[in-house]
Amino acid sequence: MTLPMASKNRFSRNQSDGTRRSSFSCDNPDRREIVCGCGVASFSVLLAGLLGDASPAKAQTLALPVPELDALSIRIVTDSYQFAVAPSRKMDTLSIEHFGWGISPDYPPGPTLASEFGLSMVVTSSRKGETRKTLIDFGFTAMALNNNLQLLGIQPAEIDALVLSHGHYDHFGGLAGFLRQYKDQLKPKLPFYVGGEDCFCAREWTAPPVKGNFGVIDREALAAAKLSVTAMEQPALVADHGFISGQIGQRSFEKLLSPSAMHVGVTEGSGCYPDRLPESERGPGSIPDQFRHEIATSFHVKGRGLVILTSCSHRGVVNAVRQAQTVSGIEKVHAIIGGFHLAPYPADYVRQTVAALKEIGPDYIVPLHCSGEPFYEMAKAEMPDKLVRAYTGTQLVFSGSAS
Repeated sequence: MTLPMASKNRFSRNQSDGTRRSSFSCDNPDRREIVCGCGVASFSVLLAGLLGDASPAKAQTLALPVPELDALSIRIVTDSYQFAVAPSRKMDTLSIEHFGWGISPDYPPGPTLASEFGLSMVVTSSRKGETRKTLIDFGFTAMALNNNLQLLGIQPAEIDALVLSHGHYDHFGGLAGFLRQYKDQLKPKLPFYVGGEDCFCAREWTAPPVKGNFGVIDREALAAAKLSVTAMEQPALVADHGFISGQIGQRSFEKLLSPSAMHVGVTEGSGCYPDRLPESERGPGSIPDQFRHEIATSFHVKGRGLVILTSCSHRGVVNAVRQAQTVSGIEKVHAIIGGFHLAPYPADYVRQTVAALKEIGPDYIVPLHCSGEPFYEMAKAEMPDKLVRAYTGTQLVFSGSAS
């Protein structure tokens, strides 16, 4: 469905780019049954926020076969940090290219990449001579996003689709400022995908270390940029090359933590419409996030398998992978990339996740954002040949098979 936009704005603002703040301080499912967040607080504090699906719903498989891609590259536009002198390298079918510094033989150092707690990625896919670009998530600030896009040579005019994985500020914070800077360069009616109306709810961060306002998506900026805004609760193709998972059910051992609360309602044109939410989430007041709207974005590389971008994995990285397998009908997983939301969990839980991912058997695992160092260390010990370290600016290039 296409969501209506509003024009008036009297929200308080917390950034110079105009980004809004809100006004108040899935086991192993089969293809037929699968349903339709990144804090660093301790598990003991967040345990009270464990939630589950009260009324699971069946999701559809994709109506069309997932396209096979000849090549796929993923540029990490914004992540938590950069290691400028990391050497590029080749791992079988994967090329890992790090950015380095923004320097040149012709002039002294100037602007370089900005890292922050957030995530943004640009996916370039190729199929039968056609190329598509998809921008997934927008990091914490437009300052970092716009700066990095320019340094990485990414042209907003070439973007074919925008995807927002979920309604947390560290994933949409740069969106409004990006749109304001580039709206005249974007393609007409550029598709903008979210996983449900609750993505638009205003939010509070309720977990340590600091509680407070966690922002709201600026619907006025979406309207001004003339985006084609679509909430997809079921799986769907994106830019003809990839697909979004649809809403991710909790069917594995994974437990959902709720470090934020969403405020149901619309204030001065932004927020979420109660009548588009499940009855149990229509308020009044604030309710703990269940992240029903969270989505993953995936691509099928010819002869290799699925490359799954989990973004933040509030509903579980294993659940996100199983969802992508189910809706696409493709079992082979080539790579899992993104935030795995394991930083807040205890060691035993992280170890269980590593074991589950090892059983899935991806060729590569690329932890980003909120995955946490304990996961990296455990995965390095258990799957040293599969683990890939990536940073702000890293480009991961996957090649399809010739046959």
